[in-house]
Amino acid sequence: MTDNFVWYELCTNDLDGAKAFYGKLFGWTATRFEGEGANDYHILEMAGKGVGGLMPLPEGMPKPFWLGYVGVADADAAIEKAKAAGATVHRVMDIPSVGKIGLISDPQGVGYAVIQGYSDRKSEAFDQAKPGHGNWHELYTTDLAAAFDYYAGQYGWTKGRTMPMGDMGDYQLFQADGVDIGGMMKAPENVPPSWGYYFGVEDIDEAETRIKANGGTIANGPMEVPGPAYIIQFTDPQGAYACVVGPRK
Repeated sequence: MTDNFVWYELCTNDLDGAKAFYGKLFGWTATRFEGEGANDYHILEMAGKGVGGLMPLPEGMPKPFWLGYVGVADADAAIEKAKAAGATVHRVMDIPSVGKIGLISDPQGVGYAVIQGYSDRKSEAFDQAKPGHGNWHELYTTDLAAAFDYYAGQYGWTKGRTMPMGDMGDYQLFQADGVDIGGMMKAPENVPPSWGYYFGVEDIDEAETRIKANGGTIANGPMEVPGPAYIIQFTDPQGAYACVVGPRK
């Protein structure tokens, strides 16, 4: 088994505003987490399944953002392996009843997290068959070859198809256990290197309407992608970048 994304977390400066926006977009509900050290943490759920977390924007961060967590069997080992491969470890947290977490920047400077969960319960956050769940993971990087080698070496991801995009270079699909879970590409001009997280929707045009009607700003799309499917990249009303993917009915 290779490692995969198991959790998504929105850090924002307006918890109530974010709850309202994503509730209207996906139908998510938000329940306050009462565990030790929760610090106003909420669990975002889709039809009773945990999809991600919602928390206040950490002090010193310039704007709201989404963070993806890769599940690992041994957080200490994963953190040391990442450091040895040139990554930067910013913080390690051991949260009772939740898990051990490492906040990491890859060698190209893109942030993400790893988590060793303390529960035997399997994550349901990533499910390409269900709307409102994590569906795709997209890395904009300064060095595609080096970035792929890093993540492949850390988490066992393998190459899927390579899709040429002309002047924009290649779009490299990557797989976990033989399933396409995301793509990597060189960051376009004026786009900061980053991870982008796509959540599934039932109807891309309905999602577009909901994003616009509830204060979001569309950056790109709807755009057709292989599948066939359509994507929209947007910022929520607080300024966090996110994406949706789904069919056009």
